[in-house]
Amino acid sequence: MATDAGDGSASDMNDHKPFVPEISDLELLKTAWRNEKAAPEILPFQTRLVNDMKDQIQWREETVDEFEESGNDPLTVSLYQMDLDRIQFLLRSYLRVRLQKIEKYMFHILKTDNLRDRLSEQEKLFARRCVDDMGNHLEDTVLSKLPDNYQSVLKQSIISEEDDMVPEPQLDAFVAGKSRSESPLYVDIPGRGHLEMQNDDLFFLHYKVVKEKVENGIIYLV
Repeated sequence: MATDAGDGSASDMNDHKPFVPEISDLELLKTAWRNEKAAPEILPFQTRLVNDMKDQIQWREETVDEFEESGNDPLTVSLYQMDLDRIQFLLRSYLRVRLQKIEKYMFHILKTDNLRDRLSEQEKLFARRCVDDMGNHLEDTVLSKLPDNYQSVLKQSIISEEDDMVPEPQLDAFVAGKSRSESPLYVDIPGRGHLEMQNDDLFFLHYKVVKEKVENGIIYLV
């Protein structure tokens, strides 16, 4: 388990990198899926990984078709099909979790540059369609029937200084995760100093404390 530590030197705190021995694309996809499920905000889209997995799916589909046409052993065909189904399930699950977050936080994501840049081009189109459809629906069913001061989709009224009707992810939410650093990892805990973690140490902390390390692959969520 992670343990509290005193002050760590700047070199110690920065001298770490992800400990990644030999990890297959399938394992990387599992990690990306778990991270996306556990993180309250949308994470950067894994473009290379998704493209690689699509290529693997296409290759496996072609292999299964060839085996079926050539009369190969049904058990062999079944094993290849099971492997194909597993990859498709993980990829669809990863993409589905992201779409659910986009639907939930579409206004917040599109008005926040660094979050919008985390989307794939297809996801950006999806988010814009969601915003347009939601705006049109609210306008037709509710907003057009309210006084002029209360017809904003984003604000409670025109006197509101912020977009107080836009839901945002709760970065204070607790998450569970593990360290993936080949050297001691120090996490700054506000009001508590530093938390020292060794490779594979399990922790339970506020997401905002570890969000950068999750994005960098030094920590993965479980």
